[in-house]
Amino acid sequence: MDLDRGDNAHTVKRRLQLALNVPTGETSLTFGDRVLENDLSFIRPDSPLLLTRNSINRSCSTPCLCPVSKDFEHKDRSGLVEMLGCSISCARVKRLVDDVVTAIRSGVDPVPIGSGLGGSYYFRNIAGDRVAIVKPTDEEPFAPNNPKGFVGRALGQPGLKKSVRVGETGFREVAAYLLDHDNFANVPPTALVKITHSIFHINCPVNGGSPALPHDQNQQVSSKIASFQQFIAHDFDASDHGTSSFPVAAVHRIGILDIRIFNTDRHAGNVLVRKLDGGTGRFGCQTELFPIDHGLCLPENLEDPYFEWIHWAQSSIPFSEEELEYIRNLDPMRDVAMLRRELPIIREACLRVLVLCTIFLKESAASGLCLAEIGEMMTREFRGLEEEPSKLEVVCMEARRKLAEWEPYSPMVEQGEGMDFQFSMDILGEYNDVIRSPRFNGSGMKGNGFRNPLSKLVESIDEDNDDDDDGRSESSTRSSERVPSGGLKLPSADKSSGSNGSVHALNRSADEQLPSSVCFVRLSDMNAEEWSIFLEKFQELLKEALQERAAAAGQRMKQRLGTSCKF
Repeated sequence: MDLDRGDNAHTVKRRLQLALNVPTGETSLTFGDRVLENDLSFIRPDSPLLLTRNSINRSCSTPCLCPVSKDFEHKDRSGLVEMLGCSISCARVKRLVDDVVTAIRSGVDPVPIGSGLGGSYYFRNIAGDRVAIVKPTDEEPFAPNNPKGFVGRALGQPGLKKSVRVGETGFREVAAYLLDHDNFANVPPTALVKITHSIFHINCPVNGGSPALPHDQNQQVSSKIASFQQFIAHDFDASDHGTSSFPVAAVHRIGILDIRIFNTDRHAGNVLVRKLDGGTGRFGCQTELFPIDHGLCLPENLEDPYFEWIHWAQSSIPFSEEELEYIRNLDPMRDVAMLRRELPIIREACLRVLVLCTIFLKESAASGLCLAEIGEMMTREFRGLEEEPSKLEVVCMEARRKLAEWEPYSPMVEQGEGMDFQFSMDILGEYNDVIRSPRFNGSGMKGNGFRNPLSKLVESIDEDNDDDDDGRSESSTRSSERVPSGGLKLPSADKSSGSNGSVHALNRSADEQLPSSVCFVRLSDMNAEEWSIFLEKFQELLKEALQERAAAAGQRMKQRLGTSCKF
């Protein structure tokens, strides 16, 4: 809901009562651990507010905090595992849920997983076999109940990736499964569930006392929102085995999915490998691949993705006709409608990244690019200590520039230093990054603006040191008035670069635990009309860039495959 400055907790609860038809007597409205009364000015946009019954301290159905009162089991009438949503493709997950519930009631407890940065658990069937992996949203890295010491942020703040918020990787796991139409890439069945068990970790019980220890017999049960994914029996992951035995089609299909969802974490450990002794898999090979761990896909902004397969020889082989037909049939608008229906909590910015990347995939594949070439166009390069925008970002930046020419610059951003930064996660995650980026710090500009960004799609431009020296003072002056593609006006360099200046003041302590990422272009700040115009400009520029790339391909083609490569 939209809050007015004059709203207080009473008016918000009244609106909730009318909208949701729930009683609000004997309830508290909380933001994190703070009970709200009159002053709501410190609440950031898109922040979750919890309406909780005072009798059990906090709601059982929220992913944020879990009640552990003694009479909790008598008050929570829900089942041990309840699926949330999932109206399509959920039959396989439902069977797994039934097996897990039967096992829990028979005394078969789940097992914590020691690896990884977040809390995760193997849930087993009545025979003791692992059948599912459960990852509670409040045990993610930096989340309040992380069992491995990686805490320090509230749910909704930037996480391991600044464009993926703490507590929001679970629904991304589900989104990847839902977008894997016809199990094309072999993503294991995944659903969002509310699950109840005493094995889950709680750093600070809401009714006081010391944190529960692992395997504590007296630990109370707690309900959590979690991703629930089928466990895949496998022999190893891709980091433990040579890649030459991987089926070309399997690598292509995983890559196609990664491009669509802009996966920022496709390392070799996230591809499981199963050997098929004495038989063949779906592609006539003796190995089968399963992509997992999609919690860092669909970021809210474009950043630097990671595609392990970009280094594999299979990604340099042209797409098959079957793969091209699959890509041609992809409909990003239909996918967006499906995700809005199945995952109402997904953010609009994530859906825009999906649309943009699907369009990019379709146009690139139609122009004859192979998987590796598409992945390279999405990946940033480092020149010295400077991070350069990817070729995809360059096209987006140019589309934003054309959009700015179409629409007069909004006076909303003409706020200078008087802007209130505490309300926006986008400011926290992007404003500092643009300031720190060498591309917006004077060294990347010459004359009256940037060099033509589309030229980066054809060839790399190496600027002379003399040119940099000649243009540095003049371009540094202009950088103080430069408006980046995201639409936020930067303060002058002398006000933003000091050790105790505004950049340092904008940082939060948790941010300093991770290296900063740079945001060159933002998609979330456009209204519906601007987004539509942006997509039109993007497609026009992308087609031009791909045509230029094809024309120059003969002069700078890379030799990727040796004649001895066989798959």
